[in-house]
Amino acid sequence: MHQMTLAEIARGLADKKFSSEELTKVLLARITQLDPQLNSFISLTEDLAIEQAKAADARRANGESGALLGAPIAHKDLFCTQGIRTSCGSKMLDNFKAPYDATVVAKLAAAGAVTLGKTNMDEFAMGSANESSWYGAVKNPWNLEHVPGGSSGGSAAAVAARLLPAATATDTGGSIRQPAAFTNLTGLKPTYGRVSRWGMIAYASSLDQGGPLARTAEDCAILLQGMAGFDPNDSTSIDEPVPDYSAGLGDSLQGLRIGVPKEYFSAGLDPRIAELIQNSIRQLQKLGAVIKEISLPNMQHAIPAYYVIAPAEASSNLSRFDGVRFGHRCENPENLIDLYKRSRGEGFGAEVQRRIMVGAYALSAGYYDAYYLKAQKIRRLVKNDFMAAFNEVDIILGPTTPNPAWKLGAKNSDPVAAYLEDVYTITANLAGLPGLSMPAGFVDGLPVGVQLLAPYFQEGRLLNVAHQYQLNTDWHTRTPTGF
Repeated sequence: MHQMTLAEIARGLADKKFSSEELTKVLLARITQLDPQLNSFISLTEDLAIEQAKAADARRANGESGALLGAPIAHKDLFCTQGIRTSCGSKMLDNFKAPYDATVVAKLAAAGAVTLGKTNMDEFAMGSANESSWYGAVKNPWNLEHVPGGSSGGSAAAVAARLLPAATATDTGGSIRQPAAFTNLTGLKPTYGRVSRWGMIAYASSLDQGGPLARTAEDCAILLQGMAGFDPNDSTSIDEPVPDYSAGLGDSLQGLRIGVPKEYFSAGLDPRIAELIQNSIRQLQKLGAVIKEISLPNMQHAIPAYYVIAPAEASSNLSRFDGVRFGHRCENPENLIDLYKRSRGEGFGAEVQRRIMVGAYALSAGYYDAYYLKAQKIRRLVKNDFMAAFNEVDIILGPTTPNPAWKLGAKNSDPVAAYLEDVYTITANLAGLPGLSMPAGFVDGLPVGVQLLAPYFQEGRLLNVAHQYQLNTDWHTRTPTGF
């Protein structure tokens, strides 16, 4: 049962081969048995899961149907879940139980999805390795000595280890696509505004976007269908119709124009990954795609711009965690200033404190124009590069990451080295574009991903390309040893 994809589960439930309750119990037992090796879950919601599974079975017995009705999933632990701990991977919110459901959680629950628990993550989604979590590092099921990527590493590790078929995740600078690449999954960051951020604890509000992590493009289409849509509670939500993402999966790639930026194949890219990307290009050419070299000249400025904008927004967003209303509160504060200082000093980890300080500095008087304003101008140049490129091509292809997953602790003493691993992913967040990572092979036994980028609201095209690629390759079917 645990090897089934979301699509296979939907067919099995429809054909009454098993019940949602049976499947849920199997997966809960598997999580209990195997997750101590991975540390991919922060909270298990066993009682809720059984209750939701029974309700889904009853709905099916009454004639209802739906791809997500009775399907087990998990939520990254920054989506608010009513009455359940929503920690954001932090000590600051270790005791916080959300009083409401995030829109994504509510929509998936209404579709009949079964919530198995909340997955581990980098603290406040700040990290590329899932090592900054207050609850400890997550391990990569392909090699337990390596990181699974971040910040959605818990969701990625759990799905890759077949503890569940799919999970929600979020992407601020690559936090869906990079863990997908590191764990042999398909991960999709939708267009900014396609998925509601209401009830999603913010890191950087103009960059954050929720999306699906699963083993196949077909499964990502199913989960995104349940997540996407306009939300009047979210002022950044886009009022655009949601297409049937599964309907276009079978479309031909004949004549599809794929752009390959020359800047992607620089000295910083592992040559073994470069070769796997070229193999992917050749496979897509066999399916009828036309390849064209393009240029994204401002890509080199994206990382410094991102690491000004994101920390600036984080310093603003995280100012609400002050020990007064909710979250961690220090013992016996002497006065209000002492309450603020000690609550925040005790509640935030080193990486979060580092980014708050960088952001506060960039926004401070005398530095705003020199740093934040200039970063926003670079952001516009990055977007303009993509708009020019999409006048020539339909999608853009390249590596998801410059290197395979590194060993746990290898970059802890050099945070800038970890930041540089986001070089291929952050441009999509700066421009608000949809991006997808899909399995493309292995280097030293560790998975490698290929990234696809498309114009706004063209998630369906990304899913179509990935699905056709996966019909003709078997990388996504590989399972880590022991799971």
